Amino acid sequence: MKTIAALQALVTAASLDIGPTAAELDAIEQEMPVILADVDLLDAQIMTIDRTPTELDERRIRRARNRVLAARRDLTNRAGTVLTGGAA
Repeated sequence: MKTIAALQALVTAASLDIGPTAAELDAIEQEMPVILADVDLLDAQIMTIDRTPTELDERRIRRARNRVLAARRDLTNRAGTVLTGGAA
């Protein structure tokens, strides 16, 4: 039986030991309200996947969408930039 060995050094050997920088952690912290609002919207939508949405479900989804839009607006106003992926 022949032994198979790698002929090249590992490509990512040094990059596994680093974590996020302070700037990246700050950016995540600033975007956290948008992330949490998106999670709430997904939760509301997931609850209605296998059934017809009731009036309460529709209200829950509409309110979650409004929270997402408000969180995106607040983040955009703080950052002074435009986020992609939102309504035109």
